[in-house]
Amino acid sequence: MKQLPLDIGLGKVPTLTSFFAGPNEAALKHLQLWAGSPTRSPVPTYLWGLAASGKTHLLKAVQERLKEQGAACGWLDATLTEPPEFDERWAVVLMDDVQLYTAVQQHAAFSWFVQAQALQRGVLAAGLLAPAHLKLREDLRTRLGWGHVFQLHVLDEAERRAVLRQAADARGVFLGDDVMDFILSRFSRDLGSLMELLDHLDTYALQTQRAITIPLIKSMLENE
Repeated sequence: MKQLPLDIGLGKVPTLTSFFAGPNEAALKHLQLWAGSPTRSPVPTYLWGLAASGKTHLLKAVQERLKEQGAACGWLDATLTEPPEFDERWAVVLMDDVQLYTAVQQHAAFSWFVQAQALQRGVLAAGLLAPAHLKLREDLRTRLGWGHVFQLHVLDEAERRAVLRQAADARGVFLGDDVMDFILSRFSRDLGSLMELLDHLDTYALQTQRAITIPLIKSMLENE
């Protein structure tokens, strides 16, 4: 069955607390300790896994945690076509979707990596593939793989259902099994999209003074 993308507004800022680890507990604990330490290890960390496994969520969550501490971060992803020079004020360098980097972006990433290491600053990167399979310049690829490497796994349906149920219970919202089945079979299954959908359903149900049912979901989508 075709899954519908969810494009009904901005979601909440990703946090480490809101990340449901499931099979990715080791990676989450590592980042919680690393981001929370005043003496952050300069050994780089690389996260890899399929789309919707939580890579970008974790990078943005680390960025948010460091921002709360008053620390600045360098951010590079494939949409930044003209990366800036490395800034010595950065406490950490964050690199997302490295498998998509152009030659210019790879040059910047390598430069950032080298300068961050020289200043004992942290590097956290993420990509679709394990370091050995990245089609990147060799000096960048090897550096991405020499530190801590974690493979992230996409949650299975039972785990996604548990997360959705837990989040609904926390809001005091009841989701019947038929509603859960409808959501999980017809919408994008990554957790960010599911949590955003739940936020909108909760708000729409309060506005319309109706329980969350399949007809309510269809009505909400028709009125977007």
